[in-house]
Amino acid sequence: MISKEKTQWALAQMYQMFPDAYGELVHRNPFELLIAVILSAQATDVSVNKVTPQLFAAYPTPEALAVAPLEGIIEKIKSIGLYRNKAKNIKACAQQLLDNFNGQVPQTREELTSLAGVGRKTANVVMGDAFGIPAIAVDTHVERVSKRLRICKLDANVLQVEETLMKKIPKTDWVKAHHTMIFFGRYHCLARSPKCDHCPLLSICQEGKERMKK
Repeated sequence: MISKEKTQWALAQMYQMFPDAYGELVHRNPFELLIAVILSAQATDVSVNKVTPQLFAAYPTPEALAVAPLEGIIEKIKSIGLYRNKAKNIKACAQQLLDNFNGQVPQTREELTSLAGVGRKTANVVMGDAFGIPAIAVDTHVERVSKRLRICKLDANVLQVEETLMKKIPKTDWVKAHHTMIFFGRYHCLARSPKCDHCPLLSICQEGKERMKK
């Protein structure tokens, strides 16, 4: 694995490439972000952003979503993957917000992961983007970039990737690093066709060097 210093150097290059990286799920408040992130599991942010306007127009609050007919929710989100299960989860999640948190989105990971459809990654996104609480959400892009650059071990699971990043990145930069690594992975270090030929990190990327030899 590369050192903490090299990791921070690599991130500095990414920050220069994507100085304005941000969470691309469109939302107006913590409740909308929470629902959008639940919907984004195994789906693209673009696809989620296409369905949430009509979903939130019909059910703008936890109260409205909790009493919404399941088929009505399904109708509004059926263009995204796993829509039936996600419809059940967001309806249940809305009811849990009412029952357990006075209709407010909680701010701790433990409380967030008690909600239907919310795992650690979703909780970390909500903590960082809705409340500015330092957290690193490891999605497919963050995991791929971390492993290609050998920031973490190749056989690391998602939690181990997160823990390694937390050790190597200053806590104050966790949210910024999370967004920047996603942009770097989504728009530059792509899964199938990474842009190695004009990558400022090629000098420390063994995988990129091997790819360039082919």
